[in-house]
Amino acid sequence: MSDLVVLHETPDSKHGTRPEDRTIQERIRLGVAIVDKPAGPTSHQVSAWVRDMFSVPKAGHSGTLDPRVTGVLPVALADATRAVEAVLAGDKEYVGVFQLHQDVDPRRVRSMMARFVGEIYQVPPVRSAVKREQRTRRVFELEPLEIDGRDVLFRVRCESGTYIRTLAVDVGDALGVGANLVDLRRTRTASFGEADAHPLNAFRDALAFAKEDGDDGPVREVLRPIEDLLRHLPRVVIKDTAVDALCHGANLAVPGVAKLSPHIRRGDLVGVFTGKGEAVALSKALMTTDEIVIAKSGAAADTGRVLMEPGTYPKLWK
Repeated sequence: MSDLVVLHETPDSKHGTRPEDRTIQERIRLGVAIVDKPAGPTSHQVSAWVRDMFSVPKAGHSGTLDPRVTGVLPVALADATRAVEAVLAGDKEYVGVFQLHQDVDPRRVRSMMARFVGEIYQVPPVRSAVKREQRTRRVFELEPLEIDGRDVLFRVRCESGTYIRTLAVDVGDALGVGANLVDLRRTRTASFGEADAHPLNAFRDALAFAKEDGDDGPVREVLRPIEDLLRHLPRVVIKDTAVDALCHGANLAVPGVAKLSPHIRRGDLVGVFTGKGEAVALSKALMTTDEIVIAKSGAAADTGRVLMEPGTYPKLWK
C-alpha cells in the first residue's frame, strides 16, 4: 500500500473487518482455494470437489485446464466467485513439452519460437468450449528451455485465453514438420504461483483439523481471501462515506477517492478497496491517476462488479 498516491488520509474506521480478522465462516464465504490440479479430472470437477468439501452452495474456477494438464487453478468459494473475472485480466505462465514430427536443427527451432512472441492469431481447438473463430492473443515470452532430439521443453508467459496446445501445433506447422503438445503444467495464473497452490488433500486435512480439534488455523492457511484475486490490478482505496453507494451500484465519484495506484490509465480494470483492505468492487477507470488527483468532481470509475454486500458499511450518502 506504500506505493499509493494519497489524496486523503483514511483514519482507522470503526466499520468493516480487515480480511485477516474475518471469522472462519466469513473466511470460507469470501475464500479462494489455490489448487494444484492433478492430471485426470476436469477443472469443473475439481471446482465441484472443493465446493462440496467446504459445504458452500457454489464455487467457480478461473482459467480452464484440460484434464491432462496440471498446475495452478484458483477456485473461488461462495461469494468470492463474484471476483473470478478479475483473474482473467492477469497473464499466465506454463512449462510444457511439445514433440516435433521430424528432426529440425535446434537453432531453427529457437529462431521460429522467437517469431511467436507478440500478438498472434489463434483458432481455438475443436474440443474447446468457445466458438471456433480466429482471435488474437499476446505471447509475452516463449523460451525453449531444452531441446532433446524432437522433444522441446519450453516456458511460455501469455495473455489469458491463449491455447498452448494450438501454439505448439502452430510452431510445428511454421517449421513445416508438424508438432503436438505432450505435457503441460500451469506454473502461474495472475499473481498466484506454484508456491501458493495446494493439493486437494491439503484442503481436506485442514477441514478435518477444524472439525476434530477445533483448530481453524490450517483452514486459514490454505484459503486465500477474495482480495487476493485482485492483487495484480491497480488499486483505488475509497472513503467510508463512498462504500455503501458503490455496493448499491453507484459509480465512484472523485471526492470518494482516498488513495490510488500511480499509473492508472483510462479503461483499466481496477480493484476498489476500503481503508481496511476489503474488496468493494471491480471497476473500469474513467480517468487517469493524474486526472483524479487534479479533479474536484466527476466520475473516477464505472462500477462493474460489486463484491461487497450492501449494508456492510452504513449508508452515508444521499
